[in-house]
Amino acid sequence: MRRHAGFTGVVAGVFLCAALALIGCGQQAQQAAPQVDIQAEVEKAVTQALASQGGGGASARMDLIRQSTLEEILKRGELRVGFEAGYMPFEMTDSTGNFVGFDIDMAKEMAKAMGVKFTPVNTAWDGIIPALLTDKFDIIMSGMTVTQERNLKINFADPYIVVGQTILINQKHADAIKSYKDLNDPKYTVTSKLGTTGEQAVKRMIPKATYKSFETEPEAALEVVNGKADAFVYDLPYCVVFMAEQGTGKLIFLDKPFTFEPLAWAVRKGDPDLINWLNNFLRQVKNDGRYDDIYAKWIQSTEWYKSVTK
Repeated sequence: MRRHAGFTGVVAGVFLCAALALIGCGQQAQQAAPQVDIQAEVEKAVTQALASQGGGGASARMDLIRQSTLEEILKRGELRVGFEAGYMPFEMTDSTGNFVGFDIDMAKEMAKAMGVKFTPVNTAWDGIIPALLTDKFDIIMSGMTVTQERNLKINFADPYIVVGQTILINQKHADAIKSYKDLNDPKYTVTSKLGTTGEQAVKRMIPKATYKSFETEPEAALEVVNGKADAFVYDLPYCVVFMAEQGTGKLIFLDKPFTFEPLAWAVRKGDPDLINWLNNFLRQVKNDGRYDDIYAKWIQSTEWYKSVTK
């Protein structure tokens, strides 16, 4: 539907008047300025402008603004972040019981940028999307890979990091297995975590291998360490950590990802205001050094491992 012809001019006039009013206030700095709710005044002005143009959608537009998750977060003074602790190095519990990790640090920066309190909500992975949809929290920040299936239920901001599936193989296969293609044989047993993109990658790209799924990442990886399976397929960051923790002298790390998997923050559908804010926040932190600091701390280093709950 087209806007009324004078809409742009009217709204521009509203903001011009507001700007002139602010300039006037600056010129009278010595006078006591009354407290003004700027957001409320702007909403009122835009509503009046739309109404003056016969805009029957003015009320609906204001309702959409008020119903956005971003507005709810600001009014509540709290950003509720959903995640599943245990996915190293993105979200974990340290020895003092605090939640730590790449996603946790990013969430804290996000809450700080919003000027609100950060509230972590630890949630089981298999129920994390339903919990978002039923308003148990405002956003999923849990190393979630963007998939078309998930995107049918939820919306994603732009990817904040890109990872892919890598492989840990038992050292006895050092000469025989050089890539995922070499595993595509029934004689090899490959493991991964149930319900993850690692499992999907095995079934899609290594279909002839004998596949075994496990409830947790450590169980699946230890199957290879103990010689009960030949290879473990999982995300690059986790394989880096597991290799440093338990793989020396036992595993070979094929560290070149064989899938493209962007991780992104997820929100409920129909919330363009929050998506817009998240994308601009991400662009800002990636260009002012904060993202690089967090990346170096959790991805490029494993010093944090000594302080997390094993």
